[in-house]
Amino acid sequence: MNDAPATGTPSEPDPIRELGARLEHTNELLRRMLAEVAKTPSTHAIFVDAGYVHAAAGLLVAGTEDRRNFDLDAEGLIEAFIDRARTIFADSRLLRVYWYDGARRRIHTPEQQVIAELPDVKVRLGNLNANNQQKGVDSLIRTDLESLARHRAISDAALVGGDEDLVSAVEAAQGYGARVHLWGIEAAEGRNQAEPLLWEVDSQRTFDLEFCRPFITRRPVTTYENEGEPLPSREDVRLVGAQIAATWLSERGREALADLLPGRPYLPGPVDQDLLIEAEKLLSRSLRGHAALRRALRDGFWAHLLTQY
Repeated sequence: MNDAPATGTPSEPDPIRELGARLEHTNELLRRMLAEVAKTPSTHAIFVDAGYVHAAAGLLVAGTEDRRNFDLDAEGLIEAFIDRARTIFADSRLLRVYWYDGARRRIHTPEQQVIAELPDVKVRLGNLNANNQQKGVDSLIRTDLESLARHRAISDAALVGGDEDLVSAVEAAQGYGARVHLWGIEAAEGRNQAEPLLWEVDSQRTFDLEFCRPFITRRPVTTYENEGEPLPSREDVRLVGAQIAATWLSERGREALADLLPGRPYLPGPVDQDLLIEAEKLLSRSLRGHAALRRALRDGFWAHLLTQY
């Protein structure tokens, strides 16, 4: 009796062997990816809130937060920040420095134009309201920090600022794996950085008086050619106040006027200082110490604005 030839049957797939092959393939992909990552240098960027720097460094070195009373060597300070970052992030390359500031209608001032032309520096502008307060700067910082971290463009961010509103920017960047390092200016007294911000960052560093001193120069006190002459009359000063108000309104518009009205008859500190400085230029003499004339100046300023409302 002839036996029928044996017909071969395909062997059953070995699930363990297949799983092992898949794991090996996955491991190979991971090895390749890690090798590529190892070839890619770390990258850092510096984010500078210029309003914070002016206020903190000005108060520390010149005793005032008012930018009109001192000059800031922004180019020298930026270079010093870059040099310090080279030391701290020794195995990392600089992407760029972001310089955040405010400007009327987001139009660069001459000083901001100079900063924007520096190599490896990007100037980003928020707005200035009628009280010379920055608006929109914190949101710009958050947008840039989050975007760069999300796209793995940076591994470390040095943030020079102190506002509590920056906490969300820090959290967003950290959520994408970036480390955020808070840099600050030594406070003349107390603190100039919000505690919630200090709690969230990965590290902190403070620049002291000796670091800041070379970059701040106090402006000399202005002297006027008519200083020895009799004081102007109250009516003359009122007219000057009205003249300044007309220029102020044409530059800032009715929206800025609406911001001032709730405080009438008082003016916000920055607006009042601008009014005084401009009046002293037009009158060629100081009005400091002459309370009655300063009241006349404000009266003239308000009188013109109210006729336009």
